[in-house]
Amino acid sequence: MIRTIGKHILRFVLLLAAASVVIFALLRAVPGDPARVALGVSATEEAVAELSARLGLDQPLPVQYFDWVSGLLTGDFGISMASGKDITDTVLERAGVSLTLTLVAMAVSLAVAVPVGVYLARRTHSPDGVLVGALSQVGIIVPSFLVGIALVALFSVRLGWLPANGWGTPAHAVLPVASLALVQASILTRYVATSVREEMSADYVRTGRSLGASIGNVLFTSALRNAALPVITVVGVQLASLVVGAVVIERVFTIPGLGTMLLDAVGNRDLATVQTVMMVIVAFTLVVNLIVDLTYAVVDPRIRRQA
Repeated sequence: MIRTIGKHILRFVLLLAAASVVIFALLRAVPGDPARVALGVSATEEAVAELSARLGLDQPLPVQYFDWVSGLLTGDFGISMASGKDITDTVLERAGVSLTLTLVAMAVSLAVAVPVGVYLARRTHSPDGVLVGALSQVGIIVPSFLVGIALVALFSVRLGWLPANGWGTPAHAVLPVASLALVQASILTRYVATSVREEMSADYVRTGRSLGASIGNVLFTSALRNAALPVITVVGVQLASLVVGAVVIERVFTIPGLGTMLLDAVGNRDLATVQTVMMVIVAFTLVVNLIVDLTYAVVDPRIRRQA
């Protein structure tokens, strides 16, 4: 088991290092002098040279890369080219907002998808099961930002029950969380239903039923645990995609998260902020994948035996 965990952690570190190289190289390939872009076309050569020296942009690329990575490892995320201020506190604050939005949305999605998926698996061919399946299919097709706009129009503009934008109170979180959770719950419901349906047709279920066990007993003692394995993988993938979806939702609801910060930095051509925020998002995605791999090792006894 320890060896398996060590392999997963080593792969996580290597992928994180490779991602940092790719992000740094791609942003440095963008044409134009970052210091001149930050100061504007009317800036003097002296001002551009001074900003380049202050931000370390006059150093060789390997030196710039190692300075940036060492700063990330020590908690120094660099200086914004647009404002000239340290972005560490801002990135941490925005990351907390985005992380809260993403995790709460995924928790709500699972709370809805698991019972609805089990119900759909057991009632596939009944009229109510067909209706639930059709609703989940519609939820998959509709993008989260469109759901957000519709929720704002209904609950904020028409009914006046909830605030349309902002962040800071539970009321502000209801609509953006619902916008993300409704789409993700629809996706996860289909996977849960498919996985449970496959397990319920397995030999061990028929054996348990022949020995007198109820369908509910077999479902909750054995089938759900086995059905959880593929669902765990999907949850990891969808949690990573939620980060991307949150970028748009943060714009729709004017939420001060990493997505809003990234889009603002791109608009300002703020190279330091863009590469740092991208690295934080990539690190979060890789952490999610690491947790999924480790959860697999805990849930699946076959992996434990192989370890």
